Amino acid sequence: MNAVITTVSLLGFLALTAGTALFVAAEFSLTALERSTVDNAVATYGDRRSRQVQGAHRSLSFQLSGAQLGITITTLITGYIAQPVLARLITPLLRDLGAAKSTAEVIALIIALVLATSLSMVLGELIPKNVAISRPMATARGTAGPVALFSAVFRPVITGLNGGANALVRTVGIEPADELRSARSAHELGALVRNSAAQGALDAEIATLVRRSLQFGELTAEDLMTPRVTIDSLERTDTVTDLIRASARTGHSRFPVVDGDLDNILGIVHVKQAFTVPAKTRATTTVASIARPITVVPDSLDGDSVMARVKSNGLQVAVVIDEYGGTAGIVTTEDAIEEIVGRVTDEHDTGETADIAPDGDGFICSGLLRMDELDAEIGYRAPDGEYETLGGLLMATLGRIPTVGDCVELPQRQDNSEDDEPGAPSSPQHPEWSATILQMDGRRVDTVRVTPIAGGAADE
Repeated sequence: MNAVITTVSLLGFLALTAGTALFVAAEFSLTALERSTVDNAVATYGDRRSRQVQGAHRSLSFQLSGAQLGITITTLITGYIAQPVLARLITPLLRDLGAAKSTAEVIALIIALVLATSLSMVLGELIPKNVAISRPMATARGTAGPVALFSAVFRPVITGLNGGANALVRTVGIEPADELRSARSAHELGALVRNSAAQGALDAEIATLVRRSLQFGELTAEDLMTPRVTIDSLERTDTVTDLIRASARTGHSRFPVVDGDLDNILGIVHVKQAFTVPAKTRATTTVASIARPITVVPDSLDGDSVMARVKSNGLQVAVVIDEYGGTAGIVTTEDAIEEIVGRVTDEHDTGETADIAPDGDGFICSGLLRMDELDAEIGYRAPDGEYETLGGLLMATLGRIPTVGDCVELPQRQDNSEDDEPGAPSSPQHPEWSATILQMDGRRVDTVRVTPIAGGAADE
């Protein structure tokens, strides 16, 4: 009779441990699933199990409470059954080794407690947890039916316990959620992309493309525009013939038409419009007569809005106006695309050079490079100041208009700014980069060679 009771008790212990494993697997698989994954499974399979998983995922608070109740019940019963049974099996062995009866019973109880707890933890919790995290969808589909049945039977108890817990949570100012938040902020997505690339799960080029796409909305029209000092324009009195010549000379297809200077833009002309004018009248037809209205945007407009405004114009270009009403530059669809995919060149861009190119142990950089671009490309971080470009930084550092041959030790950001990653180390307080002016365009810094200073952190 004792052998039968012992056998039944051991089988009950295994069955209850399997029950614990079921609830643990259900709990971890539901929390590991994204809503999009669950919805895709329903669309793909369309079976009952997928719909059960979807229903459980959308009532997650209730389901997790049910899983916790199931784990508690099975664990308590497991301990109640297993410890005395194992103790009865171990006690005779200890007596055979010469232990006194009372001593053998105490030691057997302790050993039984350790064995029962360890087996329940390993078989009932750790193994199913790891399986659920590794294969959440398959695990959720496998546990959905039994857990749904348990939840239906114990619904009043689960509802009461869950309601009481939610009431206590609300008293501390937290609103309970029935479903995991599936939406992610741009910052969270950026961190996910960086981690995926670092782990090799995402190609580096794809990671860069996604990162730039996420950051695009944080840029402004001022960041995207081509500065006014580099704009090629046509006077209102110029002819269509002049338009064709300007296009052939510069490789550009669009030109603002101005009345005196760029602060008075009358419109925009495209070289394709020249071919709508008969050849014999091109030398006498002014570009002002065929110019089309141009969209105007403030320099503070965000990147997404700029893109929408530029696309609304058939010529896909807009004038950027500063706070004083003057023309700061122009922004085109190509400018916006290049912020995401990098420089875009065609057969007309043969005369253009890259904004940044490796040169030995340093880099040849355009003076118009924004400071955030310089940070992203070579890792140089400038201190905050009244400048937006590398050329502006050099002017601020020198305190005058630079000349060709000037060599400057670039200042380094000395503390963590608000946009630093949490836990990022402070930047060192000594300069790490030097810059040499290679070419000027009038009073504008055109080309700069930026080199890491030997022995600085940049070298490392």
